[in-house]
Amino acid sequence: MNITVIGAGSWGTAISGVAAARADRVCVWSFDEDSTKGINERHVNPLYLSDYTLPGNVSASSSYEEALRGADGIIVVVPSPFLRATIKGAAPYILHDVPVLCLTKGIEEGSGKLMSEVVAEEIGNPGRVAALSGPNHAEEICKGSLSAAVIAAEDHDVAEFFRSLLISPEFRIYVTSDMIGIETCAAVKNVIAIVCGVAAGAGYGDNTLALIMTRGLAEISRIVHARGGDPMTCMGLAGMGDLVATCTSPHSRNRSFGVAFAHGESLEDYQRRTHMVVEGAAAARSTAQLARSLGVDAPITFALESSLYQGVELEEALRTLLDRIPTEEFYGLDL
Repeated sequence: MNITVIGAGSWGTAISGVAAARADRVCVWSFDEDSTKGINERHVNPLYLSDYTLPGNVSASSSYEEALRGADGIIVVVPSPFLRATIKGAAPYILHDVPVLCLTKGIEEGSGKLMSEVVAEEIGNPGRVAALSGPNHAEEICKGSLSAAVIAAEDHDVAEFFRSLLISPEFRIYVTSDMIGIETCAAVKNVIAIVCGVAAGAGYGDNTLALIMTRGLAEISRIVHARGGDPMTCMGLAGMGDLVATCTSPHSRNRSFGVAFAHGESLEDYQRRTHMVVEGAAAARSTAQLARSLGVDAPITFALESSLYQGVELEEALRTLLDRIPTEEFYGLDL
């Protein structure tokens, strides 16, 4: 079985190693020559997880045609701002019936589409597209640390294909049909994680972080419900599980950026310094757009959007949140 992984960042590198345990061959597509050379010559990605040695059956290519030749399954792991352009370039080399698993987390700005919807729009045959999410830091996955995820797909056979490929005693995988739920959770929790980082960087304590996380979960639930997903998904691995991990872990680039932002570092400087895309920063704007279009109250998202993109001072954005008068805890769900 041949598997292609599109994207050679931290998560792409880690999932390549996981897939290699069951696949005969894994080829990683990367636009970066250093990553391609490092993986092919030393089985190491010098830019991401550089202390992790990939299995011998993992190779890399910067050519879509070469990377996708003979693929029995495709895993997409590129930053959300670049997903559509990347898949558009790969689409001519993706056969119509090959199953595709999307690991990218985000909501497309302007269209409000989830990442699996973007992929399906570019390659056709949407029934063969699945999505995976959960509390999974690449730094721990590549070390074999006990982790879990959930795969969602309209077609159960597609979900089972990728579940069988990736499951192991160390990587537990559950299956659901709620693609809207798990992908919305995956995108919006990154926004909440940045705000948790901002609060931590500004000196707020554990009580405040717990407040942001739980009210953030309620915010995510309202958006999931309005989008047509199941709010119960927010209680699972893709919701609460991923929210806890992303809001509290030092591995989380979203939380780390929030801390840096509170200390005065700009988004551009942070991404330049870390060579990583802060998914939650892009999601703050696209989620705010989606929430407004759905008529959903999303105060945490709106506060971050105003601070990142509308010139509102960070302290003023936080004060706007604190000045809100509490109402019913679970409003906006109509369940």
